[in-house]
Amino acid sequence: MPPTETREPNMSIRTKEILSRAQRMVPPMLEKFHKGQLGRVAVIGGSEDYTGAPYFSAMASARLGCDMSHVICTPAAGAVIKTYSPNLMVHPLMRQTPSGKEDNDIDPSHIAAGITAMLPRIHVLVIGPGLGRDPLMHATVARVLRAAREKEIPVVLDADALMLIQKDPELVRGYPGAVLTPNVVEFGKLCEALGVDADKAGEGESGEAASESARAYLEGLWDTGDGEKIDENESVGLAAAAGSAVTKECSRLAFLKKGRSLQASDLTDEVHAAFLNLFGEVDGDEGSKL
Repeated sequence: MPPTETREPNMSIRTKEILSRAQRMVPPMLEKFHKGQLGRVAVIGGSEDYTGAPYFSAMASARLGCDMSHVICTPAAGAVIKTYSPNLMVHPLMRQTPSGKEDNDIDPSHIAAGITAMLPRIHVLVIGPGLGRDPLMHATVARVLRAAREKEIPVVLDADALMLIQKDPELVRGYPGAVLTPNVVEFGKLCEALGVDADKAGEGESGEAASESARAYLEGLWDTGDGEKIDENESVGLAAAAGSAVTKECSRLAFLKKGRSLQASDLTDEVHAAFLNLFGEVDGDEGSKL
């Protein structure tokens, strides 16, 4: 039997302090806002064999209040993902290496151009869920990542996108807008590629970031109430910590209900409750008018 649910997640004082500061970045749902000002996220991933991961990533941002959640994937993946939910905008712009052809038969720059054209309309990119290991997909993503970095768009790199960073660390080295979300094994490989001592790097607090990072880049359309501005570099770390906490709380709540039968989709159902448990109601009277 699963344990009895507690009203409040068990958090350290330090974690509570970080989340309290992260809460200041959450935009209230003000009447003056128009569509798109509460966040625009694009998830790049989704291949012929993997369609669930990009869907869950984009849907998590939507459930957290992001106005526009995009999935940029292959045509085969797009046809499937569109059946999962009509709430996501699906763009079949990625391409996998056709069977029987060499990698150099298709120009990844041409494919990337269609994606980079979308960047001015995006607040944050999430790259990697369901990406797979196809060389054409990776070559395309590398070009998109460079373009995003030039435009100073924050990027969350997850799953198979981390293999790309292992091979070419310069894609993100020195870029404060890049958030990497490795598991234990991936973390060790990344440390080796970056020339970092994995044991020392693991001594500090780390966080699992999701497409909620977009909330830190909404053009200053609200303030924290006390006139203090949060530095953009700090906001990336705070968003990563907040995303980690929401993910962990979703897991806790879902496990209390489902136990060993827990599935990824069960976490998505707990996003709203997890947010309220961690941050409370941020909209107040103004938001209740919507």
